[in-house]
Amino acid sequence: MRPRTIPGSTGRSRPVRLLGDPALTEPCQEVTVFDDGLARLIEDMYATMYEAGGVGLAANQIGVPLRVFVYDCPDDEDRRHFGHLVNPRLVETDGPVIRGPEGCLSLPGIEAGTPRHDHVVVAGVSAAGEPRTVTGTGFFARCLQHECDHLSGGLYVDRLTGLRRRRALRAAARAPWATGSGESRR
Repeated sequence: MRPRTIPGSTGRSRPVRLLGDPALTEPCQEVTVFDDGLARLIEDMYATMYEAGGVGLAANQIGVPLRVFVYDCPDDEDRRHFGHLVNPRLVETDGPVIRGPEGCLSLPGIEAGTPRHDHVVVAGVSAAGEPRTVTGTGFFARCLQHECDHLSGGLYVDRLTGLRRRRALRAAARAPWATGSGESRR
């Protein structure tokens, strides 16, 4: 059996797009070509996610408007979930809606209590086009919903209301990375 490389080890970290960047607000396009370019994109996404210290990353967060995300995220029992999904779709959300802390690599250092379902099922395909279904609970369910929101052109702050939303956006406006233009961080 051939030794496998660690995902992201052959990738190149790319700049993460920040709040205000138009790439984060446009819905992503379906992937139609499953080739070496897609495999390289996924490797770069892992490398970027690990360098930034995240648990998930959507392709539009590095300026690529394709329906792809990667994750390396624990659930509430501290069981690690690791993988990627191409053309993912939320097919089931249930369980209680829980308001829990949520952050984002595109809003570094900003966190807010965000309502999310406690159980989700996401269907998509692998980089090779093979069908995949991922089920998540707890924090991992939160991660899957968060990444699916990105691919639809949304951010977790879009789910906030009232004082929580105002505080998060005020903190983002005052953050050292805030330039008003949505420039990438690096």
